[in-house]
Amino acid sequence: MPEPLMRHASGRAGVRREIVELGPWFHNLHLPDGSQTAADHPLGDFPANKWAQLAPWIPADLTGWTALDVGCNAGFYSFELARRGARVVGIDADPHFLAQARWAREQFGFDDAQIEFRHAQLYELGRTTERFDLVLFMGVFYHLRYPLLGLDIVAEKARRLLVFQTLTMPGMEVYPDTGDREIDDRDAFLEPGWPKMAFIEGRFAGDPTNWWVPNHAGVEAMLRSTGLRIVGYPGHEIYLCEPAPRPLPEEARWDRAELDAALGRARGPQA
Repeated sequence: MPEPLMRHASGRAGVRREIVELGPWFHNLHLPDGSQTAADHPLGDFPANKWAQLAPWIPADLTGWTALDVGCNAGFYSFELARRGARVVGIDADPHFLAQARWAREQFGFDDAQIEFRHAQLYELGRTTERFDLVLFMGVFYHLRYPLLGLDIVAEKARRLLVFQTLTMPGMEVYPDTGDREIDDRDAFLEPGWPKMAFIEGRFAGDPTNWWVPNHAGVEAMLRSTGLRIVGYPGHEIYLCEPAPRPLPEEARWDRAELDAALGRARGPQA
């Protein structure tokens, strides 16, 4: 994630002062009084420019839907989903961003019944029984030390739709045959379209929390392995998914007891 910036706030003087006091900002929010929280963002009008790609793929009326915004930051996506009628839960591990989100929630006129912001790690979701109609899992995966564990947890939470976005390696190749092989038949692993991830030992883009960068084929393979089906590509590095129909495809059949053990969840009755 690039270093969050906020140099120049616009709008009413009182709001500008509060924006500065709550800075730095990574989300450029357009507030009702005309203020912007990060008008000089290095990624442009972010994340509005990302939302412009995704918005047409999300139902315009989310009345009656529940939504989970994983890594909600200052709440941009949470506010957009709430505007469409969803009841939203946003989680983030950084109290700084949550303070921004709660302040912005008041500016936009939402309350805790419409948008709840929680201080939580993604992994903590695995110890809850909550599920949501729509899950946004954007800009988080590559910051996880344990990425597939995180994806398995998030996939469990999605009833209808899951939006996945991650930093990826260059290229859109998909190797045509990733089926079973003999133990010494490994040359295909080096092909551009074989599912893989690069491990970042130090920093990437100056950020020590960047751990993994998958290729496109790796993203698709991991999503399938969690029991999700890709139904659309709203934009670069964005994947729209829904739960795969039962029974799960072969690549998603794995021992869920391993996930339960990793999360410290109680095991069911022994066979």
